[in-house]
This record gives sequence, structure tokens and C-alpha cells, in this order.
Amino acid sequence: MHNYDILERGSSLEKAKKAIICLHGRGATADGILQLGMQFANEEVYLAAPQATTNSWYPYSFMAPSHSNQPWLNSAIEVVKKLIDETSGHLGYENIYLMGFSQGACLTLEVAARYPMRYAGIASFTGGLIGEKLDTDKYKGDFKGTPVFIGNSDRDPHVPLQRSEESATLMENLGATVLLKIYEDMLHTIVEDEIQSVKKLMF
Repeated sequence: MHNYDILERGSSLEKAKKAIICLHGRGATADGILQLGMQFANEEVYLAAPQATTNSWYPYSFMAPSHSNQPWLNSAIEVVKKLIDETSGHLGYENIYLMGFSQGACLTLEVAARYPMRYAGIASFTGGLIGEKLDTDKYKGDFKGTPVFIGNSDRDPHVPLQRSEESATLMENLGATVLLKIYEDMLHTIVEDEIQSVKKLMF
């Protein structure tokens, strides 16, 4: 399955005061998604991004039946959770930001919602919780007010807006403070307003 292959940038973990964990999309790379993280970082921030095997976290759509994406999905969740836990040993969970784009945004939300606690912030750039239908029994715990940003187009070809909306509601029910922003006719990309919204919300 996925190797534990982590690319690091910024401050060393031992000297950092905050951490940003970034998850890349399908067909992309850890190096590429770290360019996103760098837009929020300063010299006191540790940046880390795991690299998916074959550049994909799971083989099919995030809205395919969950069993069809196994065992890759569980392996991806384990890699991200291990990275979060190792980072928290130095900084605490409350000083860790999680963010991702597209397939990485879906994985970001899924890991966070399965293990809700107080994080520094969570940013999903075009994503939603994973599964053919949302199984609320998978998600138990309390985000304790963690700020969450979810951005999506009103007509994204890969991530239906309805799933982003459902994900926002579920995370609010788990105690997160969620900002959902919908962009008219936005392409499958990240726009400047999303960057600025995340900065204002949690940085």
C-alpha cells in the first residue's frame, strides 16, 4: 500500500511553533502541494506532505462505494493519521493545520472527521467527506471550535457541491466552526479568494 514517504519544508519540527500538513490531489505530488502550504507559512512553521503511491490516494471517485477504494483508502488514512500523531508529539494537535486540494481535500476532511479534536485549522479546497453516502456512525468526537474552511464551485465536475454542503453540516455537528464558500463557475482549481479566506479565518 502507501509508503510512509514524507516531504518536509520550512522550520525543523523541533524548532517550529506551528505545523501545516498538506495533502495532494490525484496525479499530483507532495512537492506541488507544499507550494500551497508555503502561502500560509512563516519561519516558525513546519511544513509536511506525504506522497501517495502512484500519485493517487485511492483508485476511484471519493463517492464510489467505500469498499471499492480499499485497501488504498484505509492505508492513506493510516499514513495521514501517523503523520498528525508524530507531529503532535512535538507541537500538540492544537498547533497543527490540515489542508488539501481535490482528492487530498477529501482525505483531509475524512481523517479530521474520523479523529475530531482541537486543531489549529482545517482547509478543504474542493473536497467532501468520503463514501457513496455519508455514514455518520464513522464520525464521533468534538472539534472544540476548530475553524474549518470548505471551498467549492457550484458545478465542480469531480466534487458535487451537495457533498461539500453535507460535509460542512456534519463537521458543524461535531463542534467545528465552518466557513463554506461557493464560487460560481469556478474551474477545478484554487482561487485567490480561498487563500485569503483561509488566512483570515485561521492564520
